Amino acid sequence: MAKMKKEVNLVQRPIRKFAPVFILPTFLAFIIGFVWPFIQGIYLSFCNFNTPQDAQWVGLANYAKVFADPGFLNAFKNTAAFAIVSIILINVLAFTIAYALTQKMRGSNLFRTVFFMPNLIGGVVLGYIWSMIFDGILSKYGTYLTANGTYGFWGLVILVAWQQIGYMMIIYIAGLQAVPEDMLEAAKIDGATGCQTLFKVIIPNVMPSITTCTFLTLTNSFKMFDQNMALTGGLPSIMSNGGKINVTELLALNIYSTYNINKKWHGVAQAKAVVFFILVAVLAIAQQAATRSKEVQQ
Repeated sequence: MAKMKKEVNLVQRPIRKFAPVFILPTFLAFIIGFVWPFIQGIYLSFCNFNTPQDAQWVGLANYAKVFADPGFLNAFKNTAAFAIVSIILINVLAFTIAYALTQKMRGSNLFRTVFFMPNLIGGVVLGYIWSMIFDGILSKYGTYLTANGTYGFWGLVILVAWQQIGYMMIIYIAGLQAVPEDMLEAAKIDGATGCQTLFKVIIPNVMPSITTCTFLTLTNSFKMFDQNMALTGGLPSIMSNGGKINVTELLALNIYSTYNINKKWHGVAQAKAVVFFILVAVLAIAQQAATRSKEVQQ
């Protein structure tokens, strides 16, 4: 026993000695690439600026403009509705496909590959491809995708579901394969039906995968930018009392559009980005707490 501890110490000693050599560069890169820009971004949200060097402090004026902007409020409503629909649709379909492909069936590996492949295509490319597909279908009825906000919204839902279902399916397959066989056999011996086994045994044991997939779909829905820009660009636009509103614009695209209005709006766009970060962080933490509380300890 003493000999074993001595051998372990001989292995751990050089690791502890040289650990800073490997950790320090990564830590410095994290500080330079994330922490410092994040702190600077919070400061700039209280300023008017063209570049960080010419920032002028304006206090809470930028945040007042954020919550008075009808375009931002509309983008928030769109993003919330989009997140709810996509979370439900993607996770239900991904779990259903994963459950089917973990049953004994021929060609399951091929189907897994086919379902996963859309996730490998970039969001901008997908946006333009699906834009042509939707416009080709809608042109038969004398309209097009960006002519109607409803078409644009559901076009985004279909695009994102098609892209992300395969990725979530892989996570669910891993969770389903980790369900203890003795539990499934015990349920079968006790005479449980397929539905009872699914809801009483399988789903509780797959809750870690559900937590992960819900988190990913939630954050992806709120952070969506490239697909939104390529598919609809926020169109159609309407005029309201407070200014122009892009009907299918989500939050990330709204922040980008605000920044590009002119240099006087750079601070407002930065304030929107801070509000956006806080919103996503709060929702993600709440979701993690809600779903992890239902996980089964194995």
